[in-house]
Amino acid sequence: MAGCSSESIPERPNILFLFSDDQRADAIGAYGNDFVKTPELDKLSESGFNFREAHIMGSIHGAVCMPSRAMLMSGRSLYHVYDQLDSVATFPERMADDGYITFGTGKWHQSRESFARSFTQSRNILFSGMANHFALDIQQMNSEGEFSEKENRGFSTDLFADAAIDFIEDYAQADTSAPFLAYVSFSVPHDPRTPKPEFMREEENYAPLPDNFLPVHPFHNGWMTGRDEKLAGWPREPEVIRSQLTEYYGLIDHMDTRIGDILGALDVNGLRDDTIIIFSSDNGLAMGSHGLLGKQSLYEHSNRVPLIISGPGIPRGETDAFVMLYDLLPTLAEFTGFEVPDGVDGESLIGLLQGQQESIRNEIYTTYEDLHRSVRDERWKLIRYPRLDREQLFDLQSDPLEMNDLSGDPTFSSHADRLRARMEVYHVEFDDPHPLYVDSLDSEVFDYSNIVRSPDRWQPQWVIDTYFD
Repeated sequence: MAGCSSESIPERPNILFLFSDDQRADAIGAYGNDFVKTPELDKLSESGFNFREAHIMGSIHGAVCMPSRAMLMSGRSLYHVYDQLDSVATFPERMADDGYITFGTGKWHQSRESFARSFTQSRNILFSGMANHFALDIQQMNSEGEFSEKENRGFSTDLFADAAIDFIEDYAQADTSAPFLAYVSFSVPHDPRTPKPEFMREEENYAPLPDNFLPVHPFHNGWMTGRDEKLAGWPREPEVIRSQLTEYYGLIDHMDTRIGDILGALDVNGLRDDTIIIFSSDNGLAMGSHGLLGKQSLYEHSNRVPLIISGPGIPRGETDAFVMLYDLLPTLAEFTGFEVPDGVDGESLIGLLQGQQESIRNEIYTTYEDLHRSVRDERWKLIRYPRLDREQLFDLQSDPLEMNDLSGDPTFSSHADRLRARMEVYHVEFDDPHPLYVDSLDSEVFDYSNIVRSPDRWQPQWVIDTYFD
């Protein structure tokens, strides 16, 4: 339910958009996670409005963050933008055209051309999808939209937070009446899971396992040996998962500390009362849930993201209404006054914020490659694996962790039939190019006995020594 506020949203407010990378929706202290330390996000949650059912639509490949960010920036659903922004208007671009100073720092994971169109100012840009947090290849952009050679330095969270603070201080000292957008895109808690030592815990204080931890996923879902999944062996060893979770939370703890510094810069410079703050993430992550490590699935732990909006005129409260990350473009348009571009699929969240709407959609459709399709409503969720001709049905009311598959129980077949029919409707509506039914089926057997695990080039030596043979 929405809260209430006696304030009104300022006309053309500043926008501080804080964006994390691979953060599960439950990885915030205020949301009942007793291990992660997020006092700054907890305060934002308490003072602002929480969208507890925020989702991404999915991905066309294993780098889920790339299409997720394209959807965020464009307001378009997956198959209307795929993973490229070169010919699509972004919300920072529209805001810049409308007189905003637009500042960007951190992970972009799109083209340099689309970044230059979107931001009038920037510092410390990461164009790759991931990097060693201690040795980031970052670039700078000059006033002509030209980019420097790569500079190798770190730590990622500090580089991006410091850049944001410098921008806020420079803005406060500048003689300008133009409002600003500051887009601060952290590259944590994406692996390598290498927090600074002061944010790591001792082994006796490692994080607890997820409540839906499994040693191995119950069947081969088509993505059992992707890059993310090879960061630990099979079957998953509880102490290995607890160790990696502790590192994961350490990265979030550090980010939260630096978010506090950024918010402090707003306060010191008298900008807090004119600034709306948005916090979200590009996707979730399994981290041992269902025997998986990555985000390449349609379980709630991988598709749900945190979303908090706080600031002047924003009521305190929360909603369980279904929202999508691509709803933020029309929301920002309503906040700041720019015209919504053609082709936008998202819906403004203002009505939910103000208590004028209880929902903007009754169901959500999510996809991953040509491997997984899902439809869920408030209670029931159907996941279909077209290349296996297999389905899972979950009653999220009694089974929010998605552990009890009801698809084989005829008692619940009507729910599966109804959601399957809705899936076929959404398949057409979202211009999904991949079939829901195929003739040649893959094997469900996952034989991990001969899989060779090798680290990617971004993993530092101590990760290799710890988690790879």
